[in-house]
Amino acid sequence: MAELIDLKELEERVILIAVNVGDERETSASLDELEELAQTAGAVPIARIVQNREAVHPGTYLGKGKILEVRELLADTGATGVICDDELSPAQLRNLEDALDTKVMDRTMVILDIFASRAHTREGKIQVELAQLRYRAIRLVGMRNSLSRLGGGIGTRGPGEKKLETDRRLIHQRIGQLKRELEDVKRHREVTRQHREKNYSLTAAIVGYTNAGKSTLLNRLTGAGILAENKLFATLDPTTRAFVMADGQQILLTDTVGFIRKLPHHLIDAFKSTLEEARYSDVILHVVDCSNPQMDMQMHVVKETLRELEIVDKTVVTVFNKIDRLEGKETELLPRDFSSDYQVRISAKTGDGLKDLEQILGGIIRSSRVYLEKVYPYSGAGKIQTIRAYGQLLSEEYTEQGITVKAYVPAELFEGLYRD
Repeated sequence: MAELIDLKELEERVILIAVNVGDERETSASLDELEELAQTAGAVPIARIVQNREAVHPGTYLGKGKILEVRELLADTGATGVICDDELSPAQLRNLEDALDTKVMDRTMVILDIFASRAHTREGKIQVELAQLRYRAIRLVGMRNSLSRLGGGIGTRGPGEKKLETDRRLIHQRIGQLKRELEDVKRHREVTRQHREKNYSLTAAIVGYTNAGKSTLLNRLTGAGILAENKLFATLDPTTRAFVMADGQQILLTDTVGFIRKLPHHLIDAFKSTLEEARYSDVILHVVDCSNPQMDMQMHVVKETLRELEIVDKTVVTVFNKIDRLEGKETELLPRDFSSDYQVRISAKTGDGLKDLEQILGGIIRSSRVYLEKVYPYSGAGKIQTIRAYGQLLSEEYTEQGITVKAYVPAELFEGLYRD
């Protein structure tokens, strides 16, 4: 039976469809997430249908009986399309559309559509268009009918109507062009990264499941002022800002795109250049929404995605965020992540626990530096300015013999600063 959802009516009304092949709770949670995705994309989910099967139907995704049920529900509710909670093959897309005589979308199409509306920088737009074209290239035949009658809505943003109607040869030409443009952006990013290395600053990549509070944390620590909404994929383009601590130490923080279950491989491939910020970082700040019932699953998705991107052997700080949402006994159940190096509980919204996070980051920075204690002659005071710029000056005392300095400095600078 269909589970009706009482939501206000908008232009695009959709029915959510899933096939349960084992875990009903996992299927239900995935559908909840699909509902959020659909709403973020501008559609109104008005009903859900779940079919229990041993396996997804290879030709039509659903079995014949369920297809008839969906057809009746489409007629009764006036829905304008359906969204399937999996990535459909070209044959499934074409056959299901023929059987239902309506617009058929899958989870990947919805995610790509959201990304297309959220990309603002040149790099973000290139990556989204590249992902969309790769997705459409292998589905061009299966999407012919739906493309001919689309007037707007989910799946039509990004490259545009003209490119949706072009043939595979032109699409692959465009993909080649976008790859070259992305390489140019990648080279520029490499130059920026080398410049940071010359400043001897440690870098931390903020990663996590979408809507875990990554952008809110960056804003709270650095005053970055980037968009932070209670929505999936509220921010897409990466932002790097310096976090200067109370003791003068500094670390560069980079916000990254949020992860999600069933993240399309087209997106992972397209966004590898952006996610390389995490690969080349010194520290991974894994932000977790500890108020979410699906916390363990979300943590697993993030870790698996990082492993797929070959982001390993990093110092990991698990930041359990949104503790302000916990109530009663929930506050006594301390979340744990035994695979991380450090753990901290915070509320990026209220500021609770941020001092603890700062202490952890300060300790990580100090552990990467070398302790220096030396008396400089007054003629060598310029070296103290270098310490102030790139290290942590603990104390300086002016005596007859010179300036007595105690500091932590980058290992690369130690020899030059210690020599007379």
